[in-house]
Amino acid sequence: MVRLVFVDVDGTLVGREGVPPCVWPEVEALKALGVRFALVTGRPGRGEALLLARRLAPTGLHVYESGAVVLALEEDPHEPPARPFHVEALPEEAAREAVRLARRLALPLEGYTADGGFFVEGDSPLLEAHQRLLGVEAEGADLLRLSSPLVRLQVLAEGEAPVERLLEALPPGLQAHVAESPKMPGVRFVSLTKKGVGKLSAARFVAEAYGLSLEECAMVGDGENDLEVIRAVGLGIAMGNAPEKVKRAAKRVVAPVEACGLAEALDLLSPP
Repeated sequence: MVRLVFVDVDGTLVGREGVPPCVWPEVEALKALGVRFALVTGRPGRGEALLLARRLAPTGLHVYESGAVVLALEEDPHEPPARPFHVEALPEEAAREAVRLARRLALPLEGYTADGGFFVEGDSPLLEAHQRLLGVEAEGADLLRLSSPLVRLQVLAEGEAPVERLLEALPPGLQAHVAESPKMPGVRFVSLTKKGVGKLSAARFVAEAYGLSLEECAMVGDGENDLEVIRAVGLGIAMGNAPEKVKRAAKRVVAPVEACGLAEALDLLSPP
C-alpha cells in the first residue's frame, strides 16, 4: 500500500477554477487509512500554496520552490505555524550571473529568498498576474542587492520570449525546471535552483524523514518538472492534461484536472 502521496499544484490539484470539490473527500478517505500527503510545487510557501498545504495535510512536510525549500507545518502553539525544515540556497555567483543574463534578455524575473521573501524586477504584466495567482504581493527590488540568500530565481515567458537562449547560457551550478499553470495559459515558468536540487531531491528528503522509501510513495503530476518524481516513485500517475512525455513515463494516466483527475488518482490508491 502507498504510504505517502506527493501532489503537484498547478494542473494537478488546481485547475482553471481552483481545486475541484471532488478532490477533498478522496483526500480524507486516504488520510483515514493512515496515508500521508505532501504538496510538491514550484510555488513559494506562502499565500494560496500554503493554504492548500494546510488543507491537504495540516501537519507535516511540504515541498516548495521547485524543491529548494521544505516547510514543516505545525499545530503546536509553541512552534511557528510553518518553519523551514530544509533549505538549498543558490550558489551566490551563479545566481548573480543568472540575474544579469535575464536582464540582458529582457525576461521578467522573480527572486525568492531563504527567509520567505518574494521580489521582482520591473513592472511586467506577467509579474503582476503571477502575484494575483499566488495570492502574494511581491516587493520590487534589485535582485543583486538582497540581504538574504536566494533559493530560487524564476523567469516568466510567453510567445517568442528567448527562453532557449537563457537555458543555453545557464551558469554552471544552476538547474532549470519548466512548468505551466492552467490559470496563466501560454506562460512558461522557468525556475532556477541549485544544480541537483529539484522536486525529486526534495521528495526523497521528505520520504526519508518519514522513514519511507520512494517505492512506498505515489506522485500525481502533470508537468515536465514532475517527471523525475513520477519515474522514481512506486506509483507515478499523470494527469490527463499532461504532455505525452509525462503520460508515457507514468504507470497510470487519469482524467484532466477539471474532470476530477486527482480524485480518480487517489481512488486508485484506496484498498478494493
